[in-house]
Amino acid sequence: MLRVLLLTFSVVAVAYAELCKPDAQNAFKVRLSIKTALGDNAYAWDANEEYLFKAMVAFAMRRYSSKSTTQISNVLLCNVTDRVSFWFVVTDSTKNVTTVPGSEVEAAVRMNRNRINSAFLLNDKTLQFLKISSTLSPPVEPSTPVWLIVFGVVLCLTVAGIVFLIVSGIQRRKKKNKESSETENLEEKCEVTVTIENGIPCETLDLKAGHINGVYAADDERFTSL
Repeated sequence: MLRVLLLTFSVVAVAYAELCKPDAQNAFKVRLSIKTALGDNAYAWDANEEYLFKAMVAFAMRRYSSKSTTQISNVLLCNVTDRVSFWFVVTDSTKNVTTVPGSEVEAAVRMNRNRINSAFLLNDKTLQFLKISSTLSPPVEPSTPVWLIVFGVVLCLTVAGIVFLIVSGIQRRKKKNKESSETENLEEKCEVTVTIENGIPCETLDLKAGHINGVYAADDERFTSL
């Protein structure tokens, strides 16, 4: 009986070794940079950390599919290095000699990537699933709605246009008033201008109201009296 059990365990161990090995079908390589991420607070990678990793992968598989019955024992690790890198596969809980398709494992990991990262205090750059692309960060939404920004720009342009029209109108009116005032002053100067002819100052004749020369007026009075 003991021999049968030992033989069974040996067969299972060999089967698991074939399932979990570098570049095996449905296998994934993981690389952790604990020292880089945590510095002096870095923790050692040991059997407890391996157990936690298996638990997180099993959790991800169960959360991804409600029909999944993945156990911690279904997550196999192999080729663990001191620089903390290893390969893992997930075996089918109903058939321990086969692995879960890699597409399902990838989808489960991507779906729960943040939970897995948080468990090890790492991020996508320091906990790398080499065959699984990093999770996409959610798009950053501006604090101010786009429509409000567009409305503000249009409103500013409209106000600027109105102000420009008002200012230009005031400037044109001032310029027009100034030109009109200068014209009136010029006319007044022309009316009072005194000309000099033959050394005798003569006032300019006011064509509108008329003007009588005093010299001729005196002669008229003299001749009239005769």
